[in-house]
Amino acid sequence: MNAAKVLDDLKRRFPNEPEYHQAVEEVLSTIEEEYNKHPEFDKVNLIERLCIPDRVYQFRVTWMDDKGNIQTNMGYRVQHNNAIGPYKGGIRFHASVNLSILKFLAFEQTFKNSLTTLPMGGGKGGSDFSPRGKSNMEVMRFVQSFMLELWRHIGPETDVPAGDIGVGGREVGFMFGMYKKLAHEFTGTFTGKGREFGGSLIRPEATGYGNIYFLMEMLKKQGTDLKGKSCLISGSGNVAQYTAEKVLELGGKVLTMSDSDGYIFDPEGIDREKLDYIMELKNLYRGRIREYADKYGCKYVEGARPWGEKADIALPSATQNELNGDDAKKLVANGVMAVSEGANMPSTPEAVKVFQEAKILYAPGKAANAGGVSVSGLEMTQNSIKLSWSAEEVDEKLKSIMKNIHEACVQYGTEADGYVNYVKGANVAGFMKVAKAMMAQGIV
Repeated sequence: MNAAKVLDDLKRRFPNEPEYHQAVEEVLSTIEEEYNKHPEFDKVNLIERLCIPDRVYQFRVTWMDDKGNIQTNMGYRVQHNNAIGPYKGGIRFHASVNLSILKFLAFEQTFKNSLTTLPMGGGKGGSDFSPRGKSNMEVMRFVQSFMLELWRHIGPETDVPAGDIGVGGREVGFMFGMYKKLAHEFTGTFTGKGREFGGSLIRPEATGYGNIYFLMEMLKKQGTDLKGKSCLISGSGNVAQYTAEKVLELGGKVLTMSDSDGYIFDPEGIDREKLDYIMELKNLYRGRIREYADKYGCKYVEGARPWGEKADIALPSATQNELNGDDAKKLVANGVMAVSEGANMPSTPEAVKVFQEAKILYAPGKAANAGGVSVSGLEMTQNSIKLSWSAEEVDEKLKSIMKNIHEACVQYGTEADGYVNYVKGANVAGFMKVAKAMMAQGIV
């Protein structure tokens, strides 16, 4: 395989999709050496087949707002690869959603799901609809219109969506209700469902908890842990909230959280009581993070992200490409020892290069944030056997999965000087499982 040639060909065939190109380039650059040890892969053009989605659904979504006006959005579902299980990946509702972002996410999801060792392929979907500022009825009408098209392409053995940015329990509930009505069946077609109708305990917490479990494995390898260490967290949604919760539980100190308007810096630390306030502010009142600064009298920086603050650990948990090369240099200069990604691809390639050249611990999202989809997989299992596990059982399984992912990264990513390149380790480990499954199933 010539990685540059493969990428150039993809850019020619799929122009104007920078996020997709970025994700493919990052993976190809790390798996090229391993791939070329297997001439049988090249003989069947496996890499191109793995980079291009199996199929993409794209459709118009028309809905009525509370004023009686008709609104139009775009809906998408990218079914990337199902070599090891049904397509699995979230639905994202955000104004920034486009095909490039969803193709990058579905591509990443394929390797992330492979790393979990659970039988799940990779997919992603969403719409450029934003729930922000919309009433419950507007969200429901949009979701029901969205599902009128999507329902025919998904199912418990075909494609199992979940939540993502802009899609929480409310939206998943509306989607599941409409799917049930249209398909005339009650099956585990969605994950992230409410506990009352097939959801799993620990699912809301899973991405944040899993990120910290992975971080703990990295720190343990260095002979340390989280106790007394200060952390910068970006975002204030589901992932950021439960990342902060687990940091506090394990003795760390949370200094920052953010939203799209800016970030707060609390030098005294965001303790349990303050975190409860943020959860209520964001989950119940859908307020802005600056209200925390007004209440607790701490620093608020508008239109910025927290990477210039001094801390031991950085946990980007907001969105893709939120941490650039200059941000990475500030973090390294300020003595950060570890960066573990709660969001999908939050660090730009320039930032990743800075982290790796500085030889700090750096965990890419496809490994560190795989806890969310891992518990989604466990939810699928519970739905299949018509049983519910306790929170303790699910949490133990999650810890075990994150430990296994870490071990796979160490196995494939340890370099000659002993430094663990977690990006390479995650990519090669995830790739090899999918590649072997594709080879076993023939050219389809």
